[in-house]
Amino acid sequence: MPLPYMTKIRTDGSGLWSTRATAVDTISLEVTASRFDGEVWGELRVYFNTDSWDVGEDGLIYTDGGFQDQLRDKLRMIGLPGEDVGYSEQGMQGDNYVSLDVGREFIEAWEKLGHAVEGDQAE
Repeated sequence: MPLPYMTKIRTDGSGLWSTRATAVDTISLEVTASRFDGEVWGELRVYFNTDSWDVGEDGLIYTDGGFQDQLRDKLRMIGLPGEDVGYSEQGMQGDNYVSLDVGREFIEAWEKLGHAVEGDQAE
């Protein structure tokens, strides 16, 4: 179940798929994880209000440096390791979310804060 996360994160127009610089209204965060043979990896989805960002008109937020930097800072503010977050591949981006890869450190911090991890596969 996604965690409500209402905040504004600015794009700076530096992405490969968009040059739009604006505030994007985020609405929730969702983490999925896989664990296999001692390895842990996952995906963080940052869902956004499509009234503030329309992928069809604005392009993908994917690769926008300003969005990623601000997101990392905001995650640190709520006790999550922002440095363990980076864009996933282009094909994983959605019409209403930004997909980012996360590692063990992020997933463990997420769980320590009491948040559910979706699609978790036990070792």
